[in-house]
Amino acid sequence: MSDRDMLKQLYLTQLLIIIVAAGAGLFFFADARDVLKLWDISDMRIIWYGVSVAVIVILADMAVMKWCPPHLYDDGGINKKIFSKRSIPHIIFLTLLIAFAEEMLFRGVLQTHIGLWAASIVFAVLHFRYLSKWLLFIMVTAVSFLLGLIYEWTGNLFVPVTAHFIIDAVFACQIRFEHVRRDIHDEHVESREKKSPESL
Repeated sequence: MSDRDMLKQLYLTQLLIIIVAAGAGLFFFADARDVLKLWDISDMRIIWYGVSVAVIVILADMAVMKWCPPHLYDDGGINKKIFSKRSIPHIIFLTLLIAFAEEMLFRGVLQTHIGLWAASIVFAVLHFRYLSKWLLFIMVTAVSFLLGLIYEWTGNLFVPVTAHFIIDAVFACQIRFEHVRRDIHDEHVESREKKSPESL
């Protein structure tokens, strides 16, 4: 699949999630005001809970990458294909879109009506590319449960959205920086080879 096709598929998937969330919201919520009550931008727990959980998840993921064999957490290179060639503003936009769309559906609609555990399992299962990788599946289930937990504690969707966004943005930017660093290294090696006497 080409870079353009993969990006198009990502946008279509997020649009579908938003449409499903809106449709399910119309079915589950009696009034639009009930949906608005789930969002409170002035809540300081957005910082305390949202940022704290994001930092915990990022540190845990870094520990897994440091101490576990790469094949256990390799997603098949899909995230690299999506984010390695994106600009930082595009990465910020994409990860913000993903965080809003997924948290609206899984926490705002599903968890509010079917509970924390059920919504967390649905979230994990729908990340189907992780199903064949037991460590990735455990990690995504645990992250989903944590996001659900902070929503359960606060009743404010901005809290899990913030955590989800920070987690995705940090790892997407890391993928981008590694790609740029690798390109710079390759150019440096190529330049040295051209200047070496053996190449003359």
